[in-house]
Amino acid sequence: MGIKMKKIIVACGSGIATSTVALQALKEGLEKRGKLDLVSFTQSSIPELPSIANSHDLLVTTAQGGEGLGIPVVNGLPLIIGINTDQVIDEVIEKLGL
Repeated sequence: MGIKMKKIIVACGSGIATSTVALQALKEGLEKRGKLDLVSFTQSSIPELPSIANSHDLLVTTAQGGEGLGIPVVNGLPLIIGINTDQVIDEVIEKLGL
């Protein structure tokens, strides 16, 4: 049997600006580690999270919010500023068990 695809939400305040940058950095980091084909992504705004979180395995957010939705939350701000991005990628991989 194949490995179940893990689903990641990448969220920011509007669901457009910083989440797009964070998503690209996350994809690049996972690709370098050979893990990109194990995950799928949903881009979202913070207000949309309660309606979609239960069908996902992890939340990476560049804004405040997302706690208490029943899935692990990773601070995605370093993906935007380009500092400690490897630590964020490692945390995502660890929390997803990849």
